[in-house]
Amino acid sequence: MLEFIQTLVSGIAVGSSYALMGLAMVLIYKTSEVVNFAQGEMALLTSFLTYMVLEYHGFPFYAAFPLALVFAAFLGFFLEFAVLRRAKEPNILGMIIITIGLEMILMGLVSWKFGADPKTMPFPLSPYDSVQLGSVFVSALEVLNFGVALAVMLILFVFLRYSKLGVAMKATQQNNMAARLMGIRTNRILMITWGISSVVGCLAGLLLSPMTMQPYMMWDPMLKGFAGAVMGGMTSLPGSVFGAYLIGIIENLFGLYVSIEFKSVVAFAVIVLVLCIRPSGLFARHYVKKV
Repeated sequence: MLEFIQTLVSGIAVGSSYALMGLAMVLIYKTSEVVNFAQGEMALLTSFLTYMVLEYHGFPFYAAFPLALVFAAFLGFFLEFAVLRRAKEPNILGMIIITIGLEMILMGLVSWKFGADPKTMPFPLSPYDSVQLGSVFVSALEVLNFGVALAVMLILFVFLRYSKLGVAMKATQQNNMAARLMGIRTNRILMITWGISSVVGCLAGLLLSPMTMQPYMMWDPMLKGFAGAVMGGMTSLPGSVFGAYLIGIIENLFGLYVSIEFKSVVAFAVIVLVLCIRPSGLFARHYVKKV
């Protein structure tokens, strides 16, 4: 029983990283209906630049952390303004291919600059520092990861529901042309959305960096975050978080009781099953177009 509870808690902890990546991808999808497969590598680049500032230039962490978030925001602004917006006669598939190209470019840039050797991010909390909750042990970093994921979800929920910018983002997603006619600067809304999404992804990258730091470190969290968002519903922030935690729990339990080698596979098998029953995910509303 203790082993089950410990595995369950570990699944929730790893699901927090997936949740942050899922939230970042849902933000862009809710505004533009584009799946940003460069999300993980945007966080990767920001994390490695933060490592460089800390390790080579001697910045304290309390100064490097906000600088990383600011850089992440401007990276999102830049990629949307300089790349996505310049696409000629864009369509959804073409935009997705562009994000895959950006993913390869950013990963190649990090590999070229920092090499493939694992690094260790200087971080105030060590992944080996643990907190005891009854008879269960959880690392302090996992507790921080969980707290950040919930805080970000709550902030985004309030922001999107009650702020003018959040309403403008929803209007841009529902009908871009009508939003323009109502005076909403949709291009600016898209750019801001990419910036916010980049900051959320950056948080996931910075929290993962003390545990593992190499050029492919964001590939798995990005895929699992995307899978969780698809499972919960790509237009639902709470759904994406629930899906991400569900994937974290399922793959850990499968690894414990069945096979550690195939624990990643079962998460995607569950997604296929869910989508066969609910094509729009567990929490999103399914729309059927009438011809």
